Amino acid sequence: MVKYLFSVKIDIAKTAFNSELSLPSMNKSSLTYGHSITVYYEDTDVAGVVYYANYLKFIERGRTEWLRSLGFDLKRVVEQTNRMFVVRKISANYNYPAFLDDNLIVETSLIRLRKASFELNQIVSRDTRQLFESKVTLACVDSAAFVPKPIPETIYTAVAQWKT
Repeated sequence: MVKYLFSVKIDIAKTAFNSELSLPSMNKSSLTYGHSITVYYEDTDVAGVVYYANYLKFIERGRTEWLRSLGFDLKRVVEQTNRMFVVRKISANYNYPAFLDDNLIVETSLIRLRKASFELNQIVSRDTRQLFESKVTLACVDSAAFVPKPIPETIYTAVAQWKT
């Protein structure tokens, strides 16, 4: 289940590229996308604590669902534009553990948008407690040569609406 935090909801058709893409006017200072995650047994160690590397999987899901909510299926992006997003840089802080059966929220917000990359802040929380925080830089690259390329215009325009 996807939740929109801070009463921000965006209704966009779930198509790969909608040339008529338009976003409702909104308060840009509070744009955070939330994605729900339930901790399964496979995510934990023998003590029922989430294994540290799984937080990276959780935030990957959060980023993917954020882009999907904007109308972009990443497989179609590659097929139609020969572009893909790769993690160029990540920093992470582990504040508190998550446990088996916890219901978590992955919050994703845009920090910076550039011609061929963007930086996100991603937080994993349980209730009001911030368990994990990361800053992730994604680079847009050619899907065959893996060299930097500009972000496709439709994606750039949609992502720019999330700039705070």
